[in-house]
Amino acid sequence: MARNNKIFMPSSQGGLIRYFDEERTRFRLKPGHVVILIGALVVLEVLLHIL
Repeated sequence: MARNNKIFMPSSQGGLIRYFDEERTRFRLKPGHVVILIGALVVLEVLLHIL
């Protein structure tokens, strides 16, 4: 018969990493702000191309 050589991880760890606990930035950008910033850059680029 085959041996049972399975390795069990503790259920509290399980290889999961919580990146939000490691975050240490001075400022945060919300996704909506990023979309607005990109939209403003596109409009600026189009205006500069037209002029």
